[in-house]
Amino acid sequence: MASLITQEIHLSKRHEEIVSQRLMLLQKMKNSFQDQNTERACLLQATETASKRNLSLLQDIEAAEKSLETRLKPQPQPAVRSLEIRYWASVEEHVPKWEQFLLGRAPYPIGGENQNEAGYTIQNKAK
Repeated sequence: MASLITQEIHLSKRHEEIVSQRLMLLQKMKNSFQDQNTERACLLQATETASKRNLSLLQDIEAAEKSLETRLKPQPQPAVRSLEIRYWASVEEHVPKWEQFLLGRAPYPIGGENQNEAGYTIQNKAK
């Protein structure tokens, strides 16, 4: 019987050791989990900071590009600008005539007996 009590005491001590080790391991796991969460939070914050910095840098680069474009792009002289405005006004005026021709719904818009298919004027030279 004494051996059973000795064995019971030994098993009880071993059980306490195992429970103690289990508690230590659980605490280590908890600490490790907290460390991982802290590290993730730091990485997330660093990522957000980097993203904001990159966005700011991108906006600065775009602003610099626009500034350079306006400085490097020569402004057209008033005469050239006037010609450009008149050209586009003429285009807008003649688009309705040409649109039907290009869609195949109307004859060649600029007609006349002195024009060939391409619309070039044929000059008659009288001798």
